[in-house]
Amino acid sequence: MPINILMPALSPTMEEGNLAKWLKAEGDEVSAGDVIAEIETDKATMEVEAVDEGTLGKIIIAEGTEGVKVNAVIAVLLEEGESTDDIGDTSAPAIAEAPKLEAPKSASGNGSGPPAAAPAPQSAPAAKSNGGGRVFASPLARRIAKGKGLDLGQIEGSGPRGRIVKADVEAAKPGAAPAAPSPAPTSLPAGPDTEMVRKMYADCEHEEIELDGMRKIIAARLTEAKITIPHFYLRRRIELDELLKVRGQMNAKGEARGIKLSVNDYIIKASALALQQVPACNAVWAGDRVLQFKASDVAVAVAIEGGLFTPVIRDADAKSLSVISAEMKDLASRARERKLAPHEYQGGSYAISNLGMMGIENFDAVINPPHASILAVGAGVQEPVVRDGAVAIRTMMSVTLSVDHRVIDGALGAGFLDALKGYLEDPLAMLM
Repeated sequence: MPINILMPALSPTMEEGNLAKWLKAEGDEVSAGDVIAEIETDKATMEVEAVDEGTLGKIIIAEGTEGVKVNAVIAVLLEEGESTDDIGDTSAPAIAEAPKLEAPKSASGNGSGPPAAAPAPQSAPAAKSNGGGRVFASPLARRIAKGKGLDLGQIEGSGPRGRIVKADVEAAKPGAAPAAPSPAPTSLPAGPDTEMVRKMYADCEHEEIELDGMRKIIAARLTEAKITIPHFYLRRRIELDELLKVRGQMNAKGEARGIKLSVNDYIIKASALALQQVPACNAVWAGDRVLQFKASDVAVAVAIEGGLFTPVIRDADAKSLSVISAEMKDLASRARERKLAPHEYQGGSYAISNLGMMGIENFDAVINPPHASILAVGAGVQEPVVRDGAVAIRTMMSVTLSVDHRVIDGALGAGFLDALKGYLEDPLAMLM
């Protein structure tokens, strides 16, 4: 039976996308896992992988087509022995809604970008088997499941006719079917009436700028975060002189290898170690419980045109400064080109928003749900301070930790900032 290839939903808020390019032509052989097309969303250009094997029998939606609805049939895959004569009506989706990925969220008070949950497919239980105990799964999904020791019978499929595909297996955990993520806000909260505001400024020359998909998500996420998360703020001032000295020495030694560490690299590493030292802060809010993590996955806000992303440095506590620096440069570069895959900007328990490099001395950031905290980093400024009864000039940096009081209490947050300050003021400690 021919298999309809559907326009996938790449985020909870995605209703349509642009079919940018076909990488396979009609008549080409397709294997499971082959990249067959590129789709443009409000966040990035994403690759679409085949979940079945066969021949690309017919392309329904031509490349360059904009506004293709989610779950619309974009092509038809023929199995062995089938021809284009076997292709039936392709005007309606063949299955329930396609699996969605958590949409990017806001990370700071100055904009918005990504977070949070891993991809979790919605179920299609009625199509999971043929009634005789057979489980439908793509060959690639079967290979991954075998390698991970997963029981395919415990995984709900999201591919055509309920078939289990690669994303389903990767999202599953041993012994359990994956849980679906909480839906992201899909509309803006109530605010000023558009017509009322237009009338108010009718005599003022102005330009109306329609909100794009990213900006709508920014508005919804920031409003959701400020309304639903009980924020409070903890502030510390950190002396940077020793860190700047050590950084200069390390960069001089690493110059021949092309290594150039930034202050932000040290902040990422210090944050990761502080989360290990105060593990109760390495957590997220999960509705009726708190999830506390073993590894320190640190999200870092990266400004792009029209918003921001928060790519995640995984296992930052276990990585060297040079590795963190290289990863951050790569992620930031691809974020600005909107080339990040969802798993690269989702997750983490904590985020860093650094506006110090733009000259901002201090600010308060908005927590990136479901994170429990975000660190707003200001610029290092030389100023007089009192040390041992004498006035000295030191480079001081202001940081503000925005905290979700449902997860982290004041004393706990203060302990985290104390650990962070300790590592940044004695940077050699984070190299041991």
